[in-house]
Amino acid sequence: MPKVLEMTLGELLDRQAIKYSENDAVVYTEKEIRYSYREFRDVCNQAAKGFMELGIDVGDHVAIWAHNQPEWLITQFATGKMGGVLVTVNTNYRAMELEYLLKQSDAETLILSEGMRADYPEILYEICPELKSSEPGELKSENLPHLKNVIYIGDGDVPAGMYHWNDIMELGKQASNVKLRKRQNSLNPDDVINMQYTSGTTGFPKGVMLTHTNIIADANYIADCMEFTNEDRLCIPVPFFHCFGCVLGTLVCVTKGATMVPIVKFKPEPVLETIEAEECTAVHGVPTMFISELEYPDFDQYDLSSLRTGIMAGSPCPMKVMKQVINKMGAEEITIAYGQTEASPVITQTRTDNSLERRVSTVGRALPNVEVKIVNPDTGKEVPPGVQGELCTRGFHVMEGYYKMPEETEETIDGDGWLHTGDLAIMDKDGYCKITGRLKNMIIRGGENVYPREVEEHFYDHPKIKDVEVVGIPDEKYGEEVMAYIQLKDGEEATAEEIFNYFKDRISWHKLPKKIEVVNNYPMTASGKVQKYKLRERAIENYNLHDVEEFETA
Repeated sequence: MPKVLEMTLGELLDRQAIKYSENDAVVYTEKEIRYSYREFRDVCNQAAKGFMELGIDVGDHVAIWAHNQPEWLITQFATGKMGGVLVTVNTNYRAMELEYLLKQSDAETLILSEGMRADYPEILYEICPELKSSEPGELKSENLPHLKNVIYIGDGDVPAGMYHWNDIMELGKQASNVKLRKRQNSLNPDDVINMQYTSGTTGFPKGVMLTHTNIIADANYIADCMEFTNEDRLCIPVPFFHCFGCVLGTLVCVTKGATMVPIVKFKPEPVLETIEAEECTAVHGVPTMFISELEYPDFDQYDLSSLRTGIMAGSPCPMKVMKQVINKMGAEEITIAYGQTEASPVITQTRTDNSLERRVSTVGRALPNVEVKIVNPDTGKEVPPGVQGELCTRGFHVMEGYYKMPEETEETIDGDGWLHTGDLAIMDKDGYCKITGRLKNMIIRGGENVYPREVEEHFYDHPKIKDVEVVGIPDEKYGEEVMAYIQLKDGEEATAEEIFNYFKDRISWHKLPKKIEVVNNYPMTASGKVQKYKLRERAIENYNLHDVEEFETA
């Protein structure tokens, strides 16, 4: 059994910068940026020193709200070197979600870009109006009392109250290398270095605290499952704000000295162009991404013969898609991974030599030094092979806990250290697991986890809505789509389209119900609980009926 890799992000990058100094570390074909491992280490050191000069201390929270820009990647390793905790922000977030995250995380610094679908600075001004009249670094916000620094990534004029990224890099030039080395050497592999927000069944998202060891060791074993080496080149179109991007993507590469080839924002054309131009040997994606690439009109014009492996994860993979990825894209050693943010994130993974059937019908077996068991949800006792139960896991990969949520942490990790995933599974005699369902009412839309309770909390803010129940319904493109059944207050009238338009700029697109139905009542149990499964069944049955008031988007 290989030993768990215990070191800090700074140590890891320094080691690889010596061992693979001239090897490509990062290539952005869209931006014509190329760093060797030595160059990448140097630019990360400069940013780390800039953060220190700004007054960011060990354990301070640095949130980042941007797509897969080079600055995101630099920040990941720069905070890892100087001890700031990187707090990742979903690029789909809108004002209410951003406000909650910044408050709950106690973020002192926010790095943001201009945004693509939305204007990020304007959204921030909406929840922090004092920023417009503040000097950079001197913010005093009543609504966000912890937030002091806002750093802007982008061209053109710098929004009021913000530093520009270049200001931080200039500060880094003036700072001492000795000071950074001393700071980096003071860090411990068991320090929390990354905080990712995952939606909760009982309300708003929870901050998952992950350590250097959590994410580095997990990434190292994931790389081993793909038989990764320093000669591999990974195309990364999945978002950095997910573990899929910043652990399965960037860290997997760095643990082996391989090349990171990120895509700023997913579209099939730049992915195919980049694989061909950089002769990528691997590519990641959720099934919908692979489907978009395979169905791209000019797919056959691209040379993808360099592809060997990669990871498909986020939602179940259809057999047809897997066959096409292997036969048409040439990724014969593509693997399937399963996990959750609380597990850093991968728990099980298929191997490159597994059969096609095993890669489609299972989510693989446990990573090295990871324990997995299937238990009866009612008794907590382990069940024999072939029997369904809740998948639980224990090992180096289990999170430190949820930030400022001790009760929720205790509900998720039991006294013996087992993380209860809430997923139902069957394990065969060889240790391969098949996910069969969920104990929790989670919706998986195109690889994004959506918890009904979180969406419902937003809907209660509408002045006309009395009650709401959110369920997942089958969707050919995304696997599942979000649907809301709403009850209006007495005397109120509203159409589904009106409700949709009210929330379309208030809730992230992937959480926004694309089908809305106004109802008078819900199916209930004898004890008065809403039967969500019956609402889902009703939606399936009535999917194309005209007598159901619904509003669907393109």
